[in-house]
Amino acid sequence: MIRVMPMVAAITVASSLFAAAQPQVISLSKERAGHASARFLSVVGDWFIANDDSGKPVLQVDGRQWIKGQPSAGLAAKARTLYGAKQEEFIDSVKAYAYFPYSVAKEVPGFTNGEISMRFRLLGGQLDQCAGILFNLKTNGDYLTVRFNGKEDNLVLWTFKQGKRSFVKKGVHDVPLKLGQWHRMRIAVDGTQLRGYLDDELLLEYTLPEPVSGKVGV
Repeated sequence: MIRVMPMVAAITVASSLFAAAQPQVISLSKERAGHASARFLSVVGDWFIANDDSGKPVLQVDGRQWIKGQPSAGLAAKARTLYGAKQEEFIDSVKAYAYFPYSVAKEVPGFTNGEISMRFRLLGGQLDQCAGILFNLKTNGDYLTVRFNGKEDNLVLWTFKQGKRSFVKKGVHDVPLKLGQWHRMRIAVDGTQLRGYLDDELLLEYTLPEPVSGKVGV
């Protein structure tokens, strides 16, 4: 049984794709608890809006009832929302390789250079206690992710390509985090240069094989 419950108050994207100088903040302040998010599309796993201890809406994923390899309900309609007529390859990939829960930000058409940040907290988990930033999500289902693993206390860059997850690089040292506390994760992309931060501490630097260009999520 897997129970993975990161919670996101807001995700901020500052990208060169946007003409405005101000970052794009995807706030959940007007979302309703107990419902699917209007600003994120659940692709894999059971994602919903909940209220945190202060009553603020957050995006939550709970793995207790999720079956590994099971996409979210209504995947075809969600894929059409993301990719229009190009959704078939994406749907096939997700159905075949739905191993790790993720949800995609609807309002970010594409991300190349800039920063993505979010706040998260881990609530529990028998097998996994993870939270991460997903980026470079392609129409064929490939993506990159910088993820914190609460079971191993590390920040790691992973690739997911043609159905195979591959370890790329681990942060310079482990960072134990207590359950139930809020933390900030941030990535910065400049061409092929990637940096990953946890609570504003630089833990991860890596040169990607090619520039990124794709949708983002958590």
